[in-house]
Amino acid sequence: MDLYITPLSGSFAAHVACLEAGLPVTLRRVDRKTKLLEGGGDYRAVAPQGIVPTIALPDGSLLTEISAILQYVADRAPASGLAPAWGTPERYRLIEWLSFVATELHKKHLWVIFSSQTPDVAKAFAVSSASAPLAYVAAHLDTREHLLGEHFTVADAYLFWALFVAPHGGLPLDAFPSLVKYVARVQTRPSIQTALAIEGPLYRQESGRV
Repeated sequence: MDLYITPLSGSFAAHVACLEAGLPVTLRRVDRKTKLLEGGGDYRAVAPQGIVPTIALPDGSLLTEISAILQYVADRAPASGLAPAWGTPERYRLIEWLSFVATELHKKHLWVIFSSQTPDVAKAFAVSSASAPLAYVAAHLDTREHLLGEHFTVADAYLFWALFVAPHGGLPLDAFPSLVKYVARVQTRPSIQTALAIEGPLYRQESGRV
């Protein structure tokens, strides 16, 4: 299967999930600005919205939206524990956290902060107003190793990405020790290390920081 990514964007979580699940995928790199595919072609001819991640399913259809992709990947490898079983209360907690990260952290704050189209005043507001959702997550993680307890799930793959990139956008985590510890703890996972080793150089190449 093809997984369309932009290095160190939100698609990083899908990359990590595939590694955790042992799901063989071919990474297809999408240029952040031009939306061109590495090797040629317009990504928007594949996914008209031009957003990542997108995953090509075995039947040839495409699946978009990070929350859907993460659950799809998790359900392909149920023994991995990346998502609780459907119908259990824990599954709805997973969906709750995926939705929280997507809306309260990613789109309301990180997307605004990192977008080249955002006015400076909007970026400043996105930074200053992020304390409340960060404090909420920090309080939750004060007594837990991961979002759903002691076991890593796809929600952690998504949250890790959000917290990992936040300081690079001027959104420090120093005021939330449990978040700093969480990032350091999750970053030791082999899947995270592998994904960073692949996407880090690609990001630096893309941004001219080689």
